[in-house]
Amino acid sequence: MNSELIVFLVLSLVAIATALGMLFSRNAVYAALFLALNFVAVAIFYLLLGAPFVAMAQITVYAGAIMVLFLFVIMLLGVKDLEPTRALPWQKPLAIALSVILAAEATYVLLAKARTTMMVASPDASLNTMESLRNLSVMLFSDYLFPFEVTSILLLVAMIGAIVLSHRNKKETK
Repeated sequence: MNSELIVFLVLSLVAIATALGMLFSRNAVYAALFLALNFVAVAIFYLLLGAPFVAMAQITVYAGAIMVLFLFVIMLLGVKDLEPTRALPWQKPLAIALSVILAAEATYVLLAKARTTMMVASPDASLNTMESLRNLSVMLFSDYLFPFEVTSILLLVAMIGAIVLSHRNKKETK
């Protein structure tokens, strides 16, 4: 067992624990903080794969900007524990079926990958050159400019919606 495998196993346990903490947290702020920790764990996975640019983008965009936006919206709406709600009768069987399908697909992908390559090779360091980053940025701001802008508009609409909902709730309580 080499050190990279040990780091990967420990990091995967951290990623799974933070994801479960996010799912089962009754407090919205704690759930957002668990999500931020999960984003950091994913960024470290990217570092292990030899992609430092993607890791820093993960930290900057998701663990930084998106989490600040989430926490801002949570604070605007107020920090309350989630109230128990009644689930629709079809939600639980659908969730179980989708979970089984996802687990089967993940198992198939892992086993197929294990058959094709028994040893995981590190990515070539030449892929992390300035030229490939320049190509990535040109592609992001030319081919994928529309989805990039749609995402920014979607985040703006979500923030405005949170403000409207928080003002509406404050008026109802007065």
